Amino acid sequence: MERRHPDGIERSIDDNLRMIKEAGFDGISASCIDAATVAMIARALDGTGLAVEGMCFPKTVDDLKAALDLGAQLGIMHLNVQPNVRPRRIADCIPLLEGWIRLAQEAGMPIYFETHRNRMTTDLLFTLDLIDRMPEMRILADLSHVLVGREFWYPISDEDEELVRHVLDRTWAFHGRVASREQIQVEITFPQHKIWVDLFLRWWEYGFRCWRKRAAADAILSFTCELGPRPYAITDRQGNDTTDRWQEALLLKSLVRDLFERTAVDAQLCLEHGRVA
Repeated sequence: MERRHPDGIERSIDDNLRMIKEAGFDGISASCIDAATVAMIARALDGTGLAVEGMCFPKTVDDLKAALDLGAQLGIMHLNVQPNVRPRRIADCIPLLEGWIRLAQEAGMPIYFETHRNRMTTDLLFTLDLIDRMPEMRILADLSHVLVGREFWYPISDEDEELVRHVLDRTWAFHGRVASREQIQVEITFPQHKIWVDLFLRWWEYGFRCWRKRAAADAILSFTCELGPRPYAITDRQGNDTTDRWQEALLLKSLVRDLFERTAVDAQLCLEHGRVA
């Protein structure tokens, strides 16, 4: 929701929340880092009915305690963790992951670990080794980082497709943007990027279907339309976005919601015919 345009104009939190609510989004994603900001967001959220995903960037096990406390103030549905450490060995990651999972369980808070560059999960193969070692490690998939980090060729090879599906088999929430092998965020309304939009829709559909197989009947799947401002967004010579990111976020919401609802219908049809979707 940040503009970060050269004119320096930014909307207030109240204005942003009103836009989000009126556009039909179900919730927001907010950082659980600064107590004053969290308090301001909590006041603005009051009465909106919007759900909240919390985010944090811990470096140590104890770092997570403050994020859990702030998340509780916002009534978050889950906490998205970007582990802000980059160990070279799987063995060095395990105590951190175990500690974070233990604290979250004690707090009664679902916790997911995001696939993200410059984090513990920066490398896809390393991350796959992590989740093989840690069955209790649940993933929040931002596949834009996966694609750019590995620079997958298009069309995607069978081998690379299997790697992505391994992540999606353990995914419990999503951050959604569309990347190419060179750019972390491309303009989804540009015709030359349609191949990447279609690729991500296919991956998300597979992820939705996997989630439906293992989630409880009353579970809620979180998908954040995360079209970030610069430097995520590509800008023109003057430093302005090359497209209207808000309009693209509305388009992404529509595409993803239709996709998710279609997987629900397919799952129900399969159950009615005695098969699992």
